[in-house]
This record gives sequence, structure tokens and C-alpha cells, in this order.
Amino acid sequence: MDIKFLMWLLFWTVVTTALFIDFSILNKHKGNIKTKKAAIIVCVWISLSLFFGASIYFAFGREKALEYFAGYVVEYSLSIDNMFVFLMIFSYFAISKANQSKVLIYGILGAVILRFLFILIGIELINTFHWIIYIFGGLLVYTAIKILYGNHKEINPKYNIAYNIIKKLIPFKNNTENNTFFIKDNKKIYATPMLAALIVVEMSDLIFAVDSIPAVLSISKDTFIVYSSNIFAIIGLRSLYFLLSNFVSKFKFLHIGIAVILIFVGLKMILSRYVTISTGLSLIVITLVIGISVLVSIRKKS
Repeated sequence: MDIKFLMWLLFWTVVTTALFIDFSILNKHKGNIKTKKAAIIVCVWISLSLFFGASIYFAFGREKALEYFAGYVVEYSLSIDNMFVFLMIFSYFAISKANQSKVLIYGILGAVILRFLFILIGIELINTFHWIIYIFGGLLVYTAIKILYGNHKEINPKYNIAYNIIKKLIPFKNNTENNTFFIKDNKKIYATPMLAALIVVEMSDLIFAVDSIPAVLSISKDTFIVYSSNIFAIIGLRSLYFLLSNFVSKFKFLHIGIAVILIFVGLKMILSRYVTISTGLSLIVITLVIGISVLVSIRKKS
């Protein structure tokens, strides 16, 4: 049997099983996850990702494993940065902590599907029109500059296009106590703030994908490597959210580290015809930059 098919089978088996267990644990606590328990769950997700990286090493060799780990670190660091946006969305729509977990479930499931489509399209574009790699690289550098100037991801749910379209199609009722996406009142169906938050979260993830997917494509053009590293970084997002939601503001220099990484991978794409940077070196640079930005944030806070 083809090894690639077996790895896809292993990937989906591990992901679906782990997601089911993770959702069961977090739903049981209705979003009230203590920091210690959230930290344990996050460590389990990271360990699972490392295990899968090891399986890639034995199946495809050292280079593919390095590509997986580099892509994972890039996507995971961007996911941490995105916590700020999710906090703002839930605050805007007054979504309680108990209901935030449910919104994130569907948000992650939507991301699993949409990221696959984005990755397939991105790889096909690069394979068909090689020059588009320079556009992707330029987009990453441009995004990094926006981050450094502090005007990146200023997402105002009020002006979200998808949210405003849905609002015109379905009447909304401002019921923040309900834990469903729709309610029935006087035989009429109304959408709730839960649905509004989900729509904005999904749209925000599409915006994040514009940053993260080209960044990972600068490391690998292998659909399996790009998708598996991407998904392992985002499926543990719920537990990561509950871990960081109380003290995410402490990482004040994380955005600078992310900007540096985006500039690095952007220039790597733009200069790929003239300069070859090994995957191992890329992984070292990315890990060091994130590590330094987190350490500086903690040191400045103390």
C-alpha cells in the first residue's frame, strides 16, 4: 500500500480522534477551564504534533520532517497572535466564556475545510504560475510592515462583510443568554449573537490564512506537509485560547517576532531564485525569533 495514503489515513485518524476527545473534555467544563488544565491539554496537543512529525521522519525522511516542524512553528506562532482578535470578537458580541467554546468548535471545523481548499489553490497557483511566489513573498513583507506599524488585524465586527450580508438575510435577536445559533420567537426564526460571532471568527480565519498559508508555502510545496502542519497548529486552538485568554496581553513583543518571521519567509520567497535557505536553517531562525520575542515580553513584564 502507498506510504502517502497510509500517512493521510494516520493523519485523519489522529486528528478526528483527538478532536473528539478534546471537544468532549472542553464541553464538559463549559469553557471554565483552569489555567493548569488548559496548559496540560495544550502540552498534549503539542506532544501529539511532535509525534506526528516523528512519523513523517520515518515515512519520508529528515527533510520532510523539518519542513513539517518549520510549518508547524510558523502557523502556531501566528495562532497565538490571533488570540487578540478572538478576544475582541467575543467581547464585542458579549459571548460568555461558556459559549465561546462552542463557537470555537465550529470555527475550527470550518478552518479545517477552508484551509485545505486554500492550500490546494495556493500550491496549484505556484506550480502553474511560478512568478506568483514573488507576489506571496511581497504580501508577507507588506503584512509584516503593517504589524510593525500597529495597524494589522484591526477587525471591527460591525463592518464585517459576511456578517452584514447575513444580517440582511436573517433577522437577529440580541439574546446573549442563549447557547444556540438560532432561536424561535412567535413562530419566527432569529439568529443570535453566537452566529454573528461564528461568522466573524470564520472570516477572520480567512484573513489569517492569507498570512499563514503563503508563509508555510515558502517552506514546502508538498500538500500533505503543508496541510498537516497547518491543521495540527490550529486544531488545538481552543485549549490554547483558554490558556492564553487571561494573560495574552503579557506577550507585548510577540507581534514584533511574528513580523520578523514574515519578513524572513517573504524575502525567502522573493529571493528563492538566487538564494537557497535550507529548511533546517529556516526552522532554527523561526524558533529563535519566537523564543526571543516571548522571553523579552516576559522579562519586560517582570
